[in-house]
Amino acid sequence: MKKKLFSVLQNKFLYLTLFSVVIFSACKKSNVTNNTPTSGLMAFNLIPDSIPPLAFVLNGNSITNVPLSFNNYTGSYLPVYSGQRTLQLYLANSDSLLATTNYTFETNKYYSAFAVGANGTYKNIMVADNLDSLPTSTGNAFVRYVNAIPDSSVQTVTISANETNNVTKPTSFGNVSAFTPFAPGNITVNLSNDSTISANKTITLEKDKVYTILMTGLPHVTDTAKAVQIKYIVNGTLTK
Repeated sequence: MKKKLFSVLQNKFLYLTLFSVVIFSACKKSNVTNNTPTSGLMAFNLIPDSIPPLAFVLNGNSITNVPLSFNNYTGSYLPVYSGQRTLQLYLANSDSLLATTNYTFETNKYYSAFAVGANGTYKNIMVADNLDSLPTSTGNAFVRYVNAIPDSSVQTVTISANETNNVTKPTSFGNVSAFTPFAPGNITVNLSNDSTISANKTITLEKDKVYTILMTGLPHVTDTAKAVQIKYIVNGTLTK
């Protein structure tokens, strides 16, 4: 049985329903007809020195009505035509191209694009989210993390639930983990390299919700808005 995904952004509910084709609710100037092969794309600006903000351009068209500033994202999965596409990353209101990625989007599938890097070296990390493979009968939440800290060190990420270290793994810049199930309740996420990087965050997980933890920022900076930090977003809620 296929699933529905209800995408949540703070107090707004943006509904995303998966049938034999995908009908998306999103901010776009033109409507996508229900006989057009489409996929869902969520994009994140995780580049700490991106001033001005970034425009994500897919085959010549911006996927959002406004550019995204650091630590912002599209808020939901946006509709894109399926097939082979070219995603380009530009500084807003300029011809400054930061990164180009060619990617093939499958119909009725969901994807994330993470813009990462610093100091003139940038890239798009494209990930198939595989939401349709996550089970809905367990009552768990599902959590993954993205390491967007442009640092050469290997860090350790620990995700603890009920004072038990459920996940302890090495992670480095550009790493995107798979979704891991956790029982609903509080988890604490800790990231450290025992010297220049140290951050933690407590998150309350809800049943059947899907989360992405964002590890962002720069070591050795005094600007708290750009310092190493842990944030998270809710990708959506899975139902049968």
